[in-house]
Amino acid sequence: MKNFKNLLFVALLFISAAVLGQTKITGKIVDETNQPMPGASVLEKGTKNGAQTDFDGNFTLTATKTSGTLVISYIGYRPKEVMFTSANNSLGSIKLTVDENSLEEVVIIGKGVIDLSGGRKTPVAVSTIKAAEIQKKVGTQDVTMTLVNTPSIYVAGQAGGFGDSRISVRGFDQTNTAFLLNGQPINGMEDGRMYWSNWSGVNDIASAIQIQRGLGASKLAISSVGGTMNFVTKTTDKQKGGYFYAGTANDSYLKTTLSYNTGVSDSGWGTSVMLSHWQGDGYNEGTRGQGQTYFISFGYKPNETHNFNFLITGAPQWHDQNFTKSISDYLTRGYKYNGNWGTYKGEYMSERRNFYHKPVLNLNWDYKISDATNLSTVLYASFGRGGGTGPLGARVNSNADGQIDYDAIYALNATNPLRPNGNSNGYITRASMNLHSWYGVVSNLETKLNDNLTWNIGTDIRTYYGTHFRQVENFRGLSSWTEDRSLRNDDDNRVGPVVANTVNQSVDANPWTNTFSTIDVSQRIDYDNDERITYGGLFTQLEYSDDSMSAFFQGSVSNQAHQRFDRYDYLPEFEDSEKINNLGYNLKAGASFNLSEASTFYFNGGFYSRQPYHDNIFNNFTNAVNPVSQNEKIVGLEMGYNYKSEKFSTSINLYSTSWKDRVDGFSDVNPTTGLVTFTQTTGQSQYHMGAEFDFIYQPTEQLRIKGFTSVGDWKYVGELVTQEFDENRNPIGSTTVENVDGINVGDAAQFTAGLGFDYTIMPGLSVDSDLRFYDSLFANVNPTRGELELPSYELIDAGVSYRLNLVQDKSQSLDFRFNVNNVLDKRYLSELTSANQATSSSTLFQGIDVSNRGFFGLGRTWNASVRYNF
Repeated sequence: MKNFKNLLFVALLFISAAVLGQTKITGKIVDETNQPMPGASVLEKGTKNGAQTDFDGNFTLTATKTSGTLVISYIGYRPKEVMFTSANNSLGSIKLTVDENSLEEVVIIGKGVIDLSGGRKTPVAVSTIKAAEIQKKVGTQDVTMTLVNTPSIYVAGQAGGFGDSRISVRGFDQTNTAFLLNGQPINGMEDGRMYWSNWSGVNDIASAIQIQRGLGASKLAISSVGGTMNFVTKTTDKQKGGYFYAGTANDSYLKTTLSYNTGVSDSGWGTSVMLSHWQGDGYNEGTRGQGQTYFISFGYKPNETHNFNFLITGAPQWHDQNFTKSISDYLTRGYKYNGNWGTYKGEYMSERRNFYHKPVLNLNWDYKISDATNLSTVLYASFGRGGGTGPLGARVNSNADGQIDYDAIYALNATNPLRPNGNSNGYITRASMNLHSWYGVVSNLETKLNDNLTWNIGTDIRTYYGTHFRQVENFRGLSSWTEDRSLRNDDDNRVGPVVANTVNQSVDANPWTNTFSTIDVSQRIDYDNDERITYGGLFTQLEYSDDSMSAFFQGSVSNQAHQRFDRYDYLPEFEDSEKINNLGYNLKAGASFNLSEASTFYFNGGFYSRQPYHDNIFNNFTNAVNPVSQNEKIVGLEMGYNYKSEKFSTSINLYSTSWKDRVDGFSDVNPTTGLVTFTQTTGQSQYHMGAEFDFIYQPTEQLRIKGFTSVGDWKYVGELVTQEFDENRNPIGSTTVENVDGINVGDAAQFTAGLGFDYTIMPGLSVDSDLRFYDSLFANVNPTRGELELPSYELIDAGVSYRLNLVQDKSQSLDFRFNVNNVLDKRYLSELTSANQATSSSTLFQGIDVSNRGFFGLGRTWNASVRYNF
């Protein structure tokens, strides 16, 4: 009995010590707007003892010690560590801040095929912009402008109208950056180009945009040189609600948007709908535009095994363009000058109008086969209809204001209403049409072989059929248009009989009209041809990861088949070209090492054998195959260091890219005649190397500071072969061989730097600003002319945001936003004048369109908006 009492005493002593050693901790987790965060994880550091916050963000945790540290985490937010003691166990409100590069909180269907950086443990050089930032910053600009505060990213204009921006990544243009929409490749199949006017609705429908610079995490056989950009669109929203948006901006810009989500029903169904309309006069003269966006998404999740999402979206639009001006035009007539428009009897007319409608259909299916194996598949289709207008026929001089003299044009055509184009006696506005139908499927199977090994295998299949022709957009007073030509044989010689073609129908440059156009094939002029491109690819990836490191190997192989059909310039028996097949592949490997909980070092390497684009195989606009077309060879090496803590994160990246056997093109304008010429180069090699640095520092809960710097050294290497063409793509002269070794690559600034901040003045009210600096910027001219460096410049963006909650539970609110964008340093005009004087004194650069290719835009733009959330 005595022994039993002793044992009982010892047990009670231990229990008492354990109880006294425990501490009950309470607190509340909120986001940056002080909204509660239900489901946040609260863990006692160094143990498995944890809890989750309730619906109101509150938590209670009984700690195993009288003092220690809590680690608080939430998907998409930076983890936070908070000290506690037995005397300080009521922690109050704890605020978490957003992790800018995380996409874990974004609801993603088809994650296995979208190729986000988080899908692989081994890091890449990456930046992520989420929906809130897109809506806050983009204003009236193209979606590309959301990426301007990113290292080695350069965004500029190319034709001066809505949707006419372009983007370069590490000095490579957008034909060499892969763009994906929910896993669907969207670069042009013929030439790799991106026309952002076709994707103006991305601003409204994107949940996030992620740009992976360099080799990237994509498993597809896309062989991007500069990087990979992923647009993750909204899926069917789980929550019921919506918003109405109204915005206005400089130059009579107006935009309205209405969005509504039904929420997900008990049976697993849900629908999201968004409609938008915009219109404006444009910053430059004669750059009016108008468009709509529609987005409809249906989601269905019958069980935990299957998840489906179907969406259809499109952005029909038309916009007038500021097409090809020499630098002297801007300096003599002002930087808003545009000579591609005029008036006739007081009515506004434009000679350069882009109009297009490209509906996209996308079906995503996620199938959870087991706890270790998942299958993600996306089926997609798109149908492009539209084109661009321009002059055809007689050359008519501009009027005294530098605008198109439509009075003279109509007077010329009135002298004889039946004019052939061959003798240049008549003048019409033609529309160069680009129609296509595109179907594809991307599927990826991922399985965990064990705790450390993950294997992916998948396929990427596409088929594309495009049609190109010209038709009359406006006869300008003529009753018909006649042209004749002799037809080609199988040797591409014009030996056939002379064929005359007279047309008397026209179609307006309107995206809705041309979507359902019924104009007869006999009404086509100048050219009329088709192409079929088929693509089949296989890809695989094996990755090993543990707590200390990760390593991966990735490979893909693809075959592309190309064939051209020309019914306009060839005898019927010779309309079909030969079928060309090209095999390509890429190999990538890399590893990362966790130096500590906060820091990681990584390196990646890759080799691409990339097939030439269709337009580089049939490069002279006939069925003749380019005899020197071959696969481009790219070697990429990169290494980087990432550090992330509660208040500070940074990344440093070094890269080296060698690119051989490429084909490129350049356009120039003759300063005397105003005629446009194009130069195509083959056998071109480039070498790009550089360093990138970016950081985010949050010293207080109210202030966030961010910045970036990138330094590049981008050069042409060796010799290249050049051929010049006129605007109608007819060869001018013979080919030449030129040495361009050591010439700087133009079209993007080789040095960029930026610094910005976000400051919350009070709950709901914040201000932000970004300053960017660009230097070592060279004009995008044919390297056989040498190089032309443009002046450095700075841009400032600034804005203020305010949220007004209308009801106590904050389910209804008003968001107000005001932005000022692109405030250019005023000294740039004088420096641009000096650059123009330098070019004018040199016959090498006369007529170079320096300004359009050098930067995004002069002057100041602004926008203001209000959004009602319900």
